[in-house]
Amino acid sequence: MVSMTFQAFIHGIPKAELHLHIEGSLEPELMFELAAKNKIVLPYESVTDIRRAYKFTNLQSFLGIYYQGAQVLLTEDDFYQMTRAYLQKAAEQNVRHTEIFFDPQTHTARGIEFETVVQGIHRALSDTGRKLGLSSKLIMCFLRDLSVAEAMKTLEQALPFKDRIAAVGLDSAELGHPPEKFWVCFRFCPKAFKGCLALCMTSIDRKQNGEDIQHSNTIHI
Repeated sequence: MVSMTFQAFIHGIPKAELHLHIEGSLEPELMFELAAKNKIVLPYESVTDIRRAYKFTNLQSFLGIYYQGAQVLLTEDDFYQMTRAYLQKAAEQNVRHTEIFFDPQTHTARGIEFETVVQGIHRALSDTGRKLGLSSKLIMCFLRDLSVAEAMKTLEQALPFKDRIAAVGLDSAELGHPPEKFWVCFRFCPKAFKGCLALCMTSIDRKQNGEDIQHSNTIHI
C-alpha cells in the first residue's frame, strides 16, 4: 500500500499532463446535465449506470461510451463547460500544464460547426486556465477510421484557427488504420500550420520493430 506521505508528495508536486483526450474527460454528472439541457436521450438510467459502463475492457469498448457521451455536446458553451470541468479537476491535482487532444470530426459529422468546437474549448483554456495558473496546448486529431479526404476537409476547416492549434495527430480505432494512411495530410501541414507538430503515432497492429519506432516519431513541421 502506498503511504499517505508518498501520496501527499505525489499530489503536491507540480505536474504536466501531456496526453488528454478532452471528450473522454466528460464526467457522468455533466454528461447527464448537458443531455437534459439539449434534450438528448442517453442509453443510461443514471450516473451510476454511466460509471459502470466506464469499466471498459479494450479500446473499442471505451470508444463506444466515448462517442455516446460526445452526443450531448451541441453548443459552444457545452464545449466550454466540459473543458472548464477538466481544468478545475486537473488544477486540484496540481497539474500546471496540459496538452489536450480534440476530435472535431466527431462533432462536425453531427452537424456541429468546427468553430463551435474550437471556440468553446479555447475559451475555457484561456479564461479558466489563466485563473487557475494552468498553461495548455491544443492538439487536433483526425479519426483513423475515417477517410483521408475527410481528414483533408478537417484541415481546411481548421485554417482560420491555426493560431490556436499547436499540433495535429491521430486517434480513434487503430486496427487496420496505420498512420501512413494519413501521410498526405501531414505533408500538407507545413503549408497550413507554421511551427505546428505532426504526431504520427504507431498503431497497435504494427510489428514492434525498428520500422515501428520510425513511424511513431513526432515530426516538426
